[in-house]
Amino acid sequence: MRYLFTFFFVFPAALGQAAGAGTFFPYPYQQETLPNGLKAIVIPMSSPGLVAYFTVVRTGSRDEVEPGKSGFAHFFEHMMFRGTKKYPGPVYDSLVTGMGANSNASTTDDFTMFFMTVAKENLEQAIELESDRFQNLSYAKPAFQTEAGAVYGEYRKDITNPFMLLEEKLADRAYDVHTYKHTTMGFEADIKTMPEAYDYSLSFFQRFYRPENAVILVVGDVEAKSTFALIRKYYGGWKKGYAPAKIAPEPPQTAERGLDVSYPGKTLPILCLAYKGAAFDAENRDFAAARLLGSLAFGETSELYKKLVIRQQKAEFLAADVPMNRDAPLFTIVAMVKNPVDIGSVQKDIEETIKEFQSTPVSEQKLADVKRHDKYEFLDGLDSPDRVAEALVRYIALTGGIEAVDKLYAEYDRVTPEDILRAAKEFYRPERRTIAVLKGEE
Repeated sequence: MRYLFTFFFVFPAALGQAAGAGTFFPYPYQQETLPNGLKAIVIPMSSPGLVAYFTVVRTGSRDEVEPGKSGFAHFFEHMMFRGTKKYPGPVYDSLVTGMGANSNASTTDDFTMFFMTVAKENLEQAIELESDRFQNLSYAKPAFQTEAGAVYGEYRKDITNPFMLLEEKLADRAYDVHTYKHTTMGFEADIKTMPEAYDYSLSFFQRFYRPENAVILVVGDVEAKSTFALIRKYYGGWKKGYAPAKIAPEPPQTAERGLDVSYPGKTLPILCLAYKGAAFDAENRDFAAARLLGSLAFGETSELYKKLVIRQQKAEFLAADVPMNRDAPLFTIVAMVKNPVDIGSVQKDIEETIKEFQSTPVSEQKLADVKRHDKYEFLDGLDSPDRVAEALVRYIALTGGIEAVDKLYAEYDRVTPEDILRAAKEFYRPERRTIAVLKGEE
């Protein structure tokens, strides 16, 4: 990955509300949808001379439904930098460097994003460059095959990380039919044969890189009216044609699954309890409660964390993740255990903690503290254009807008100790889980 995305008139969408008056997101914003379906969101904020320009393509590895063709969403993260006939890759790179800009991209299960941080005076040039490659990407077969080889090299490098190996094996074991069965990188066998799929790659781009499947997000020292005018100018001719993938729903899991992963190298053991969760819904009380429960039960201020990581020092770390996804993801609890003999006792402590939250409501004070911390953490990260944009990308990818931010945090406010107890009972049931243990060489 590159990181570490002739006649027309406009039907303006409803303008974003100013912060306050019941809203949580602190910056006023405006949004507009072009007749071709492309949505643009502009967030002016104090950042003298600096602008973040993000393109969110609402396609990720989730959309890779054809057998043998996993990994193409990530592949296009690479190919989008190959350029066009007007601005070939080296020319694009030279122009970006000449502007003093930073251009990069990343891919996830549910979306691919492309981003550029640029000086205000260069915004129009940035918009022209980005609009050109999204409409006119051009690459020959040899370039395609070269990049496919580079992707396989990236896979082989990443899989040497024990967490990446565990993620790959866990997803394959936990899912039967849904495309979350493969990671964003894709199955290794598919990546190996990717150089043979040049024609398929062209069809992938034609299906998913369309205006009605993309959202432009502009944050920083900008004026909304003139920014929308530039977007209309450069993107107005982008033709519709998005074809959604037909993703098979995952059947309910009815029995616990197990998985042992052997890592070909030295590493501390990793224990993961992964439960089939729920798709993102900002107004689903159980989903909001589950996210708060992750912090309450397994966060750094939790009793279990203090016990395993600080007092007993059995675990190098302990963490829970309740991700936001378009379809049902895995709600995970992960511990890196210092001594293999303690894996069983650490698992027992995790299970006993879950049972405690399933039987006894958490105190009002602890719940209030977690809510306050979550709000502070989110708001504290909104201190620059790129960080504001990064905080919003997943909401945009899942819902098409940023209204879900206010809705989710409003739902957090309504969560009660009884809601936490109910979420613990609903999501953390043994028949919904896959238990994975990774061990390295002795």
